[in-house]
Amino acid sequence: MQHGHATLGERLAAHLQRIYPEQDAAALAARLCQPMALDPRQEVEPRPRNLWGAGDVWMICYGDSVADPDEAPLRTLRGLLDGPFAGLLSGVHILPFFPYSSDHGFAVTDYDTVQPALGEWADIRAIADSHRVMADLVINHCSAEHPWFKAFCQGEGEGADYFRSIDADEDLSAVVRPRTSDLRRPTSTARGLAQVWCTFSHDQVDLDFRKPKVLEEFVRILARQLEHGVRAFRLDAVAFLWKEAGTTCLNLPQTHEIVRLLRTLLEARDPDTILVTETNIPNRENLSYFGNGNEAHIVYNFSLPPLLLHTLWSGSCAHLKTWLMSMPPAQVGTCFLNFLASHDGIGLRPAEGLLSEQEVGALIDTAQRHGGEVSWRSLGGERRPYEINIALFDALRGTHAGEDALQRERFVCAHAIMLGLEGLPAFYIHSLLATGNDHERYRRSGKPRSLNRHQWSAPALRAALDDAESDQAQVLARLGELIRIRRAQPAFHPNATQYTLHLEEQLLGFWRQSMDRRQSIFCISNVGRTPARLRLDRLNLSLMDEWHNLIGGRRYQSIADVIELAPYETVWISNRPTAPSP
Repeated sequence: MQHGHATLGERLAAHLQRIYPEQDAAALAARLCQPMALDPRQEVEPRPRNLWGAGDVWMICYGDSVADPDEAPLRTLRGLLDGPFAGLLSGVHILPFFPYSSDHGFAVTDYDTVQPALGEWADIRAIADSHRVMADLVINHCSAEHPWFKAFCQGEGEGADYFRSIDADEDLSAVVRPRTSDLRRPTSTARGLAQVWCTFSHDQVDLDFRKPKVLEEFVRILARQLEHGVRAFRLDAVAFLWKEAGTTCLNLPQTHEIVRLLRTLLEARDPDTILVTETNIPNRENLSYFGNGNEAHIVYNFSLPPLLLHTLWSGSCAHLKTWLMSMPPAQVGTCFLNFLASHDGIGLRPAEGLLSEQEVGALIDTAQRHGGEVSWRSLGGERRPYEINIALFDALRGTHAGEDALQRERFVCAHAIMLGLEGLPAFYIHSLLATGNDHERYRRSGKPRSLNRHQWSAPALRAALDDAESDQAQVLARLGELIRIRRAQPAFHPNATQYTLHLEEQLLGFWRQSMDRRQSIFCISNVGRTPARLRLDRLNLSLMDEWHNLIGGRRYQSIADVIELAPYETVWISNRPTAPSP
């Protein structure tokens, strides 16, 4: 990290010299400051600080995850945040809400407008008035229908040089791909047939960041979204950003430098803005996007979903515990984003080196028995599993041993573990609503990810939530109780101390301590299908404190007490009763 006083222009120029050594870095830095309304002469001194607290819980959703025929979906979303979800959430990640051509929003045709079918910028601003809004900066690629790509094909206009044609002699054998489609997209242009670089699909054309104009364009896009109230940015697929023949084209130094540059700009423009990197890759590579506290504020804890799924399906927390013990605590000003489900599948690359091939195979087999599918990627000409596609509620309707009657308990247990861990928790909307696999949507689209992208009709959702015995009402009530408890506990601050406990294989335990050291919480979950027992003296509780379970309120009279944990039950044993807000 750079230290001491320096002007913004000097800091930007230092980044730019490493990205574009042949460019006039000072002039380019000045151009990047213009859309942000920044003076390159202003002095800046980065001071890392936590931009979150124990009360922060986020939700991930599409703008139209719930649709009402009588209003714009973004207004329906605001109604959910102020209605059934009131008091639960501090932030919401609204997945791409721009006009698009494919991939449910991730093939953007216009970065400057809100998809008319969803609403308008005023609706984003209205949500941002009460919740931190995170938006996707789909930075690696745009739609083949974007005007930039049309200009590329025509050989003139803005965008004519924003894309990369692959030369016949380029060695691309080492390129890491998340898909099985051909990397090269044959494209007719005014200059003849071009082979255009497409990491994901042929409708998602990679942008060429070797051209400074592309970087300038995305800084302008960031500035526009800031004007409309967005205060967190998710850099989609950023690990693939910079390409060099003969390399993996993954996590290259220029990619990290661009992340550092965007961090510098955003901190100067609005110090409360959060930068999040989406890098669905092995754990060590993912953590590298913290940099030295000068890249992403937040990285996704991508290894958590497959490891927790393995834990609850096998009844053994051994691998999860080993991983927790190996995870470095986040520095001040950085934290993990903990999630169990999202609009994408449960990634298998982040399980590399953590689960064996046989254990990954068992995950795939059990997911398929529970109605799931598998997406694949290419590696050296071979097809490898990339992610499991399944709604988490259906995934947890059983274990490796088959289905049982413990679906709700297992599902709530999974989220109780997530809520207790170091980091900021994020719920996929379909987890809050106990949504199952959408086989009809998958049948229509032919895309496995559609299984977990159900669209609720607002009247059907209201009816489900009004039925006290429905999965939706029961799960939301139980998760809501846990969220409210969590948000009131200083020891659940995303950066509070965490230590992993050594208990039986069926008991996952970790200890959290508040930053002022006044509150301790011992989080214990039975991850098995059978009851479990735990003597409190295994936890080395202080005799000077009174201990109680935050979930349910039971008080413990003696450290010799024995706790009986039902299958998938969680206890949060604390020395400091802190009641949630009404």
